[in-house]
Amino acid sequence: MTKIAVLQMNSGVDPEANFSSIESAAKEASSAGSEILFTPEMSLLLDRDRTRAAAWINSNEPSRMVKRLAQLSAETGIDLAIGSIPFPTEQGRWANRSFYFGGAGAQRAYYDKMHMFDVQLSTGENWRESNAYQAGEQVVTLDETPIGRLGLTICYDLRFPALFEELGQRRCDAIAVPAAFTKPTGAAHWHIMLRARAIEASAFVIAAAQSGKHEDGRETYGHSLVVDPWGDVLLDMKGEGACLGFCDINPSRIDEVRSQVPSLANKRRIPN
Repeated sequence: MTKIAVLQMNSGVDPEANFSSIESAAKEASSAGSEILFTPEMSLLLDRDRTRAAAWINSNEPSRMVKRLAQLSAETGIDLAIGSIPFPTEQGRWANRSFYFGGAGAQRAYYDKMHMFDVQLSTGENWRESNAYQAGEQVVTLDETPIGRLGLTICYDLRFPALFEELGQRRCDAIAVPAAFTKPTGAAHWHIMLRARAIEASAFVIAAAQSGKHEDGRETYGHSLVVDPWGDVLLDMKGEGACLGFCDINPSRIDEVRSQVPSLANKRRIPN
């Protein structure tokens, strides 16, 4: 068994306050014997006012925060799967970028969100992530984590089964799905899709989420989940706002499920 921690956040517009929440959670998770702490999408800055957010994103602060997170991982001895932070790119746009730090403090991988959240909801909410963010182009997996091979995704990626099929074909043992799901879409689809993706990939799915009413005016669904390869929900942190949860991951469950339903091995190419 491997113990993991999942941080459900109510991130705001102050990166220092958000970092403090992660720092406290990392220390508590480490003391409790967890080997990895998972955090949500936009852990360090959740701000729909892009003019205000740009002052921080376009500075040296994102790079400085990455160094601080690496140091936090080293100090606490726990791996950090940081769901995402906004990060400037050489092309002049931003990336919605997740980071993974080893317990020795090394930055082991990063992943840029591939699918941009460009939607108009019936509630009147209008989101155009692609206006500021550049879509990632690489599928990213990370070997030799405390829970095996880990695949990285972010939020809206959840709606694109081909990405999860690829992660399944790469034999990921677990897939991270950090998110800031809106409340209406979360209530309709969050549990269903996360369970489906776990079943399709025959892998654990670990989804740390933002939750509650945020400083920038948005409201997120919460319900951070851990789902096993059979589709059973092992942890549901509900929608009450920020909290820290724990879950034991049993790696033998992966082989058990894949032997019963070998869908990855049985897959055939669909003819044109």
